[in-house]
Amino acid sequence: MFHLQSLELLHWDYCQRLTLPLDGAIITVAGPNGSGKTTLLDAMRTLLGLDCSGGRNYKTYARHANADSAWLRATVDNRPRNRQSSNRPFARCLLYSDVVTLVCRIDRNGGDWTRRYIMVEGDVSIEQLIERNDKDWLGIDNWRKRLEGAGLSRAIAKVLALEQGQTDRLCEYNPKELLRLVFDVFGDQEVLDRYDEARNHQRQLSLEVEAAERELSHGKAQRAELDSRVNLFRQYELKCQERETLATEVVPVLASHESRKALASKLRALHNQRLQSAEDRRQHAQVKADLLQRLQDQTHAAARVEELEAQVRTARQLQEDAREAERPVEALVKRADELQGLAVVEGDGEKLTLRIAELSEHKQKLSTQWQRLQDQRDDAQRAYDALKGQRQAPPPPDVQRFRRVLDDAGIAHHLIADIIEITDEKWRAAAEGVLRGSRWVVVLDKATQEAQAMALAERERFRHYIVADAEEAPAKPVSDSLLAVLKFSAPAPRWLLRQLASIRRVPSTEAGVKLGGEWITPDAYHRDNRGGRSVWVDPGQHQFGAAAIAGRRQSIEARLTQLDEEMTRLVRDQAFFDRQLQDARKSAEGHTAAAELLQHAATFEEARRQLPSLKHARAEAGERWQRAETQLKHAVIAQTNAQHAYHQTQDKLRHLEERSAVFDREWLQRLDDLQGQAEMSRVVRQQFPARWRSPAHLANLLNHYRNATQATFRAEAVERELNEGSWETDGTVVEQLTLMNANVMRQEDELNQRKASNEAASIAVANARDRYTDVLRATVKRYRKNIIELGHLAGVEVNAELPHLEGDDTVLRQAELRVAFNFDGKGSIGLNDGEASGGQQVIKSLILLVGLMKDDESTGGFVFIDEPFAHLDVRNIQLVGHFLRSTRAQYVLTTPITHNVEVFEPADVTLVTAKKPKGARWAPPIGVLQRRVPTEFTP
Repeated sequence: MFHLQSLELLHWDYCQRLTLPLDGAIITVAGPNGSGKTTLLDAMRTLLGLDCSGGRNYKTYARHANADSAWLRATVDNRPRNRQSSNRPFARCLLYSDVVTLVCRIDRNGGDWTRRYIMVEGDVSIEQLIERNDKDWLGIDNWRKRLEGAGLSRAIAKVLALEQGQTDRLCEYNPKELLRLVFDVFGDQEVLDRYDEARNHQRQLSLEVEAAERELSHGKAQRAELDSRVNLFRQYELKCQERETLATEVVPVLASHESRKALASKLRALHNQRLQSAEDRRQHAQVKADLLQRLQDQTHAAARVEELEAQVRTARQLQEDAREAERPVEALVKRADELQGLAVVEGDGEKLTLRIAELSEHKQKLSTQWQRLQDQRDDAQRAYDALKGQRQAPPPPDVQRFRRVLDDAGIAHHLIADIIEITDEKWRAAAEGVLRGSRWVVVLDKATQEAQAMALAERERFRHYIVADAEEAPAKPVSDSLLAVLKFSAPAPRWLLRQLASIRRVPSTEAGVKLGGEWITPDAYHRDNRGGRSVWVDPGQHQFGAAAIAGRRQSIEARLTQLDEEMTRLVRDQAFFDRQLQDARKSAEGHTAAAELLQHAATFEEARRQLPSLKHARAEAGERWQRAETQLKHAVIAQTNAQHAYHQTQDKLRHLEERSAVFDREWLQRLDDLQGQAEMSRVVRQQFPARWRSPAHLANLLNHYRNATQATFRAEAVERELNEGSWETDGTVVEQLTLMNANVMRQEDELNQRKASNEAASIAVANARDRYTDVLRATVKRYRKNIIELGHLAGVEVNAELPHLEGDDTVLRQAELRVAFNFDGKGSIGLNDGEASGGQQVIKSLILLVGLMKDDESTGGFVFIDEPFAHLDVRNIQLVGHFLRSTRAQYVLTTPITHNVEVFEPADVTLVTAKKPKGARWAPPIGVLQRRVPTEFTP
């Protein structure tokens, strides 16, 4: 590798133009922080095609000069590496002079900067190079390749690019990275190239084999796909053939067979119906005889009713006559009793006065009772009048008022009382009792209006439920449930439907106890999980259905009759006490009851004698009337039953006659129709081929398809599969499969050939790997010898563990170079185990670094080290300096001027930098200190 001899800077950063000597073994660049030491090293790095430090680049330095171009020029040593050899560093570049000039030209190109390089023989100035043609200048890639040919390998370039404070970077490499770096520097490039070429060739063949395998796999996949398509095509052909067979043969033959079979069955059924019609005719004669008998029974029952009606009229008249005869006699007896009661108190004025007061008070009580009954009758009459023209009992006032509120708010609803009809009057009492508490429940048509309706109910204090969760009643409830006798015209609350469905209807409490669970009797005795109780409701309070109106009317009518009877009795009592009061008042005026009794004694006595006989006669007449009424009632029932039986028999006869007429008409029509179908079936069957009509073929079809319906289903399934399935309809796929089979065979042959070539390439790679392994072993041994010798120079015991190398790429990739150092006999330490001091780290890195440049045949190489003495004490500085002098490499070191003066002790040339004064365009010139008796430096 070459050495630097001089460096010239023109318009680099804040340097106007200066030339620096670098013809020493150790060049120290000293100056305060920020004075341009790193700038000088970055100039050398840029000239050598390396990256600047600290993230800076050449464009930054070129802009600072504020010029159109910047130049970096260096002269380097191109003498042979040793006296026994004529191999010059730049011989590959066809440069054979002892001195070679390296130049970097940086030009402004619009708003950006570009750099170009050139190397020439001899010491050529910048002014001479300005005239060189553009084609002589090189780009960065070609420049790096030429310097690499001169010994500046990529590994050394990495070392030269170490930044400030990172002198010990090499000792931070792991053993695997260190081994790779050593081989990059020392390894035989031709061997490495041949190994890489053989490996790349083998890898390319492997890729070709893999590609051929993929191509073969793809071909096989295509063949499998074509094979699948051929199978689909053949299945498609079979499906089409089956569809045609089903449509033209199977379905028509089976349909014809089934139609003929059905015709035969219909003809037999028609014959059986004809036989049954004879039975109907015999039944018709019997019904006619029954009708005649029912007519006679009806006539006899009507005559009996007329006879009994006459007897009832006669008995009623006799009873009325007896009552008319009894009434005046009864009045005389009552008058005699009244006078006798008054005669008792006539002689005593005090008793008479008390008697008058009692009679007046009693009369007043009767008047009050009569008025109360009159008010009750008026209320009952108004209730009765309110039911006229009504189909349903009206709701209470509070319910009517709340319904108007809901209607005004636009909330659709209905009441439970509006939607339930009781279909069996036997169970009305039970249904009315269970539903009494739910009759005014409001059911909303829209569940979304529940909140609004409940807000209105809260405001109106409506005491009944508002329900939004409603559903239709089941179409077929449990037959013995209470729900079965109810008919709903609108949705009802779900809980009410469940309750009604759970209640069983039983005939008696005994049956209910045996059944268990929840039940109810016709008399409204209800048993639930809490126990049993009666829920009977007065008929006048019935609510559900039109029958509830009739029940209410009957209840009110009975109440009106009862009130009328009570009021009549009170009127009679009032008249009785009124007469007694008048008699008492007359007695007080002097008229005596005793005188009247004496005057009419004979009349009163006759009346008392006749009254029992008259009462007995009236009672007997009444009994005869009641017996006649009872007999008449039974006769009317018998007449009604006879009429009903007559009408039933008449309807039965009419039904039989109509059915017989319809049967005869329909039977003839069906017979004609079946005969026509049979003729058509024979024609259709004759059109089938003889083989299709054979019993064996028909049996085979029936065994396979069962019937025409199944065959039709199969035909529809086949048609659906053909329409909806993914089929191959292209018949050329059979030829494509044949061609693909041939193509796959050809690909298999090619793959076998490529595998044979790959096997031969693997052998060549193994041979090249063996050669590479031999060179690697020699290189490691050489580097181990170098670092051990450098360790002796530095007073450090260095040991290197040779890696285990075998003819295997995996082993070679995992090979490591483990190096251990022993300072002052204190024990062995590794590359970067954290046990070395700062000076020891520097010495370790320098040993590893200089070992890369040490060559038994020639000297050479240079290193940029930015502040190697940072954080070192005097002793470590002396150790590092001694080590640097003991090697034959060229070093460019930087150090701040505040450092220990020992840092200048090993330097042959010291370059002193200074900070650019504020306001000045250019930095001060760099001072040069050179030893009077320079250290011998023989490149």
